[in-house]
Amino acid sequence: MTAIVPSAPSPGAPPPVDAAHDPHLSGLFEPVIDEIDAGDLEVVGELPSEMDGMYLRNGPNPRFTPLGSYVFPLEGDGMVHGLWVSGGKARYANRFVHTPMLDAEIAAGRALWGGLMTGYTPGAEEVGPALAGAMKDLPDINVVRHGGRLLALAESAPPYALTPELATRGRETFGGSLPAGLCAHPKVDPRTGEMVVFCYGLEAPYLTWSVLGPDGSARRTPTAVPDVDVPVMIHDMALTERFVVLVLGPMYFDVAAAMRGGSLLSWRPEDGTRIALIPRDGGPMRWAHTEAFWSWHSANAYDTDDGGVVLDYVEWSRPGGLSPNTGPVVGGLSRAVIDPERGAITRDFLIDPHGMEFPRVDDRRLGQRHDVVALGTKTGRHELAGGEFDAVLWVDTAAGRSVTWDAGDLSVGEPCFVPRPGDDDATHGWWVTFATDRTDRSSWFVVFPGADPGSGPVARVRIPVRVPLGLHGAWLPTEE
Repeated sequence: MTAIVPSAPSPGAPPPVDAAHDPHLSGLFEPVIDEIDAGDLEVVGELPSEMDGMYLRNGPNPRFTPLGSYVFPLEGDGMVHGLWVSGGKARYANRFVHTPMLDAEIAAGRALWGGLMTGYTPGAEEVGPALAGAMKDLPDINVVRHGGRLLALAESAPPYALTPELATRGRETFGGSLPAGLCAHPKVDPRTGEMVVFCYGLEAPYLTWSVLGPDGSARRTPTAVPDVDVPVMIHDMALTERFVVLVLGPMYFDVAAAMRGGSLLSWRPEDGTRIALIPRDGGPMRWAHTEAFWSWHSANAYDTDDGGVVLDYVEWSRPGGLSPNTGPVVGGLSRAVIDPERGAITRDFLIDPHGMEFPRVDDRRLGQRHDVVALGTKTGRHELAGGEFDAVLWVDTAAGRSVTWDAGDLSVGEPCFVPRPGDDDATHGWWVTFATDRTDRSSWFVVFPGADPGSGPVARVRIPVRVPLGLHGAWLPTEE
C-alpha cells in the first residue's frame, strides 16, 4: 500500500485510543493493513477434491487507530478475507470494504471519525460537504450472497456490494427499496430463496422487517413491527416457515444520555426480554415475554407439529462489554420453546453454560429442524480476550450429546458448514473456519469432517498473512 503522509489532526477531534492496551486492537485482533493476493497456498493434509467455492469472512479492521473510543464488535473498517478452494488447491485475497469515509481517511492518512461512543464527525473543511456531519459507514460484520449480489453487511445500515474478487462496488439500497439498510444477519430461506431482513433505527419506526425475493427485488418493503416505541438494539434474527423471530433484549439506545456524556446504550433488565413472532404471511403479530436475557446470535428456529416455535440461540445474562453493569456474565447455548397463542416461553440450556458464541447450523436447514449446532468455545485452560475461543464445540441437539475439538495453541473463529455437492447428508460435508496460532500469529484455514469433527482437521491451509479474529463468514459454492 502506498505510504501516506498524515495530515494535521483537527483541533476538535478526540485523541486516538490506546490501541496497545485494547484487547480488540492488539494481539490476535490487531488490524492488518495490506491488501494482498496469494495463490497455490501450502496445504497440510488434503483438501477434499469435491470442495469447490470460496469461504469469505468479514470483520472489524480499523485502517487507522480509532479516535476517542472503540467498541468491538460494532465498529471498525470492514475487511473481507477470501479463500478460494478448487481441485484440492487454494488461493487467498483480502480487501478493505472501501466506503467514502474510509477513502477520506486514507487520503488524510489518519482517522477522521470518532468512535460510536464519542459521536464526533469531521466537518466540511476536512471531508467536504457531502460527508460533513455524516456517521461513518461500517460494513464490517458479515458477508452474504443473494440475488446476484455479494454484500458486506453492517449493523442496521445499507450494505456495500462487492465484486466476486472483493473489490467494492458501493452502497446497496436495492433500487431504493431499502434506503435505511438491513441487519448484519439476514436469513435466506433455502426453500423459497427469499432473504428476510430487519432494520432498527434511532427514530420511528424503530424496528422494521422486509423480504427480498430470490432475484434480489423487494417483495415486502420495510414494514414496521408494532408495539416497539423505543429504539432497541437487536443483532441477529431467526426464521421458521411461518415466522420471523426477533429477540428484543432490554438494550436501548439513549441518545439524550450520550449527549450528556453518558453511554449511548442502556441495559434495563427490569423490562425483561420480549420475543416477537412475526407471521411471514402478514398476519397479526405474536409476542412472548420472559425475564431479561441478552442474545447476540441465534443458531436456528423451526415450527413444531403442535404449532409452537423452537429457537436455539446463545443466551447471556447481560450484554457484557456493552453494558455498564458489573458482575459475572453467564452464557451458553439455550433452547426456547414458544407457544404463539399463549405467549408462553420455556428456556433451558442445551449444554452447561460456559464461554461460547457464533452458533451455526448447516445453512440448508435454516427455518427447519436441525440436529448439529457448531460454536466457538473456551476450554478454560488459556487466558483469552472476549470473543476469542480455543476450541470448537458441536452439539447434537437431537441426540443430546456434544463433542469438542481442543485447538491447543490456535484461537478459532466462527465455524461454517460446507455441503458436499449434490449430497443432502450433513455428515458427508465439512466444517471450516479460520484459526490463528497464539505462539507465532500464523493463520490457517482448517477443515473438519462432518461425520466426526471432534477427530480434528483433515486439512489445514496456511494463510500468507494473519487473519484478525472475528467476525462472520459464509461458504459460497462456485456458481454454474
